[in-house]
Amino acid sequence: MVTEVILNGVSIPVISFNVESLESTTDKSLLKITFDFKVKSGEEYHKITTLLYKMNFDVKVPKEEIEFKGTIHNYSTSFTNLYEKIMLGCFTLN
Repeated sequence: MVTEVILNGVSIPVISFNVESLESTTDKSLLKITFDFKVKSGEEYHKITTLLYKMNFDVKVPKEEIEFKGTIHNYSTSFTNLYEKIMLGCFTLN
């Protein structure tokens, strides 16, 4: 089971993970990963959202031996304001 995804050197503990191969018009195979992770309000929320705004990443999934340059296609969170104290939200990235 995948427990960690690393984006631009930042380790993110994941609660769910999925990987799929996509068809490509070139000879290269493309991977799409989707994962969920929890984020605490305050400083952790700020750190993660600042990271995600970069949109382009060096992606590593150590348990799957996956490493590639990737772009966020879509992400969402279960909360709209994690700046409130003692909140915990779930992010989904793909």
